[in-house]
Amino acid sequence: MPQPRIPLEPGLMYHIWTHANGNENLFRSDENYRYFLEKYALHVYPVVETFAYCLMPNHIHLMVRVREEEEVLAFLRLKKPNLQGFQNLGGLISQQFSNLFNAYSKAYNKKYNRKGSLFIPNFNRKLIQSEAYFTRLITYIHNNPVYHGFVKDVNDWPHSSWHAYVLDKTTKINKTEGLKWFGGREAFEALHLELQQEKLVSLFEE
Repeated sequence: MPQPRIPLEPGLMYHIWTHANGNENLFRSDENYRYFLEKYALHVYPVVETFAYCLMPNHIHLMVRVREEEEVLAFLRLKKPNLQGFQNLGGLISQQFSNLFNAYSKAYNKKYNRKGSLFIPNFNRKLIQSEAYFTRLITYIHNNPVYHGFVKDVNDWPHSSWHAYVLDKTTKINKTEGLKWFGGREAFEALHLELQQEKLVSLFEE
């Protein structure tokens, strides 16, 4: 019997990940990565705060906190002024992720003249309640390209929020709060180096 889907609730933190359907890739070019983030900003950023992301050829990882209820509802009312009944707010938030994946898939299929689903059905999500998990999850997400052999060093993968944390530039990543969890940028970088060889898949994906 399938397990019930974990609802996405205001104020709570989640690890979200999904994979390509079958053996295909989600991204073939830098333009694909850029376009995905553009659609993320449109569909998902208004309903969640993002603390970490990593986009890889065949899968993605996100660490997000759902925005407070009134903020989410204000955005949803802009889209659908006559929207009624918020008992299933978690479903409406999940729909924003589905809108992202569907919009990206539609453009991807058109560009590469393909048909069918691009992502596996039902993206994965795990509620993160322990503060001890926060820093390890960010570290795990940023090091994922190292774990999977795409690069040898976290600095070498361009499609993650790692660079938003270590470079002084404007970003939509909530790095101010994120760095506080680590105790500052120096500790942030040190923990990422320390855990590069540590296997945390079972901790965050089971």
